[in-house]
Amino acid sequence: MVKVTTVSGYKPFELGIFKKDEQAVTYIKRAIKKQLLSLLDEGLEWVLISGQLGTELWAAEVVYELQVEGFEHLQLGVITPFLNVEGNWKEDNKEWYESIVASADYVDAVSRKPYENPNQFKMKNIFHLSKSDCLILFYDTEKEGSPKYLFEEALNYQNKKNYSIHQISFYDIQLIVEEDQMTQDGF
Repeated sequence: MVKVTTVSGYKPFELGIFKKDEQAVTYIKRAIKKQLLSLLDEGLEWVLISGQLGTELWAAEVVYELQVEGFEHLQLGVITPFLNVEGNWKEDNKEWYESIVASADYVDAVSRKPYENPNQFKMKNIFHLSKSDCLILFYDTEKEGSPKYLFEEALNYQNKKNYSIHQISFYDIQLIVEEDQMTQDGF
């Protein structure tokens, strides 16, 4: 039974995505939704994110869509690595983040201090793994990026605990794109 999952993955710039309405975002969100629907069948109640731009905020938007679609019991927790995580972001990214946080069911920070050092990110990863039953991670080992650190931490955690990692790869995204094209072509 899975009650809590952490969702993370690439940031938009790591994927060459610079606008929130790019078509690629639609496919990424569909891949996240597919994973969440599968976990909802197993009793999923909470989705945890750390508030990072990209995959995590897209996942939050998917949670809100699922709530509207009848999964009212599904809740979102935003637990950042430190206080004022969005402090240096561009204004439109701050607004996006704040709109997500405003509707979240739970908001907190692992460290009750502003940014001090990179260790706060490691502590965030450990915290999120320890508070969840599984991880949904948009990460492809062929394209390294910031999710690499959470992935490595999750593999270490998996060696000690019964913990599953649900990876979303670029191949998974490609399959969704191809499904979409087949549907449009009338198959």
